[in-house]
Amino acid sequence: MLTRNLILAIAVVASSLIAQSAVGQKHQTGALGKAEHNVYYYQRSTLFKVLPVKSSDIVFFGDSQTDGCEWNELFSNPCCKNRGVNGDGLAGYIERIESVVAGHPRKIFILGGVNDIPHFASADTILANMDRLISIIKMKSPRTKIYLESLLPINNDFHKYKGLIGKEDMVLAVNRGYAKIAERQHVTFINLFPHFADAEGKLSKAYTNDGLHLLGDGYILLRGILKPYVK
Repeated sequence: MLTRNLILAIAVVASSLIAQSAVGQKHQTGALGKAEHNVYYYQRSTLFKVLPVKSSDIVFFGDSQTDGCEWNELFSNPCCKNRGVNGDGLAGYIERIESVVAGHPRKIFILGGVNDIPHFASADTILANMDRLISIIKMKSPRTKIYLESLLPINNDFHKYKGLIGKEDMVLAVNRGYAKIAERQHVTFINLFPHFADAEGKLSKAYTNDGLHLLGDGYILLRGILKPYVK
């Protein structure tokens, strides 16, 4: 009985450690390298490969924060296309960007990088991947207008995403780097952070129920920020 209880205890601890290491679904990424994907990534990305993007389209490209919104309804515009994949990191973005730029969309809004943080990617790695992603878009679809969004603030008061605890300064560092990339690459930088942050610099509880993802009111606020660029 003692041995059985010990085995069960070890299993519980191991499961807890695995759960604490992930944001959303499992996704590991290296510097400019291949990503290790979950089942949902392949389901979603293969769907995108068979759904065409047209030159009149406005593409929202990202992770769960993008995946979780009905963009065409939010903007009352059927040209708005959702290309978000829950749990995706920037190496995954690079792998699946081809199906988007092949259609030469009119505009693309990029939101991402937060999923790379709990998987031990440095700020430099995140910035290098974002820089490469933008370069690919510009090379493959030079007429597409690119909008790089900052990372949203996080709120660890919810204690839901252990891999993000203590990473607030890294979010700020990535955002500073994104602004510099946008300036150098001559694309539009949209700083979302101050619109969603509370007085302590955390993602306001008015817009989230887990410290990372947006509630409906959060997307309404986001719509107001992005609307001038979408139009």
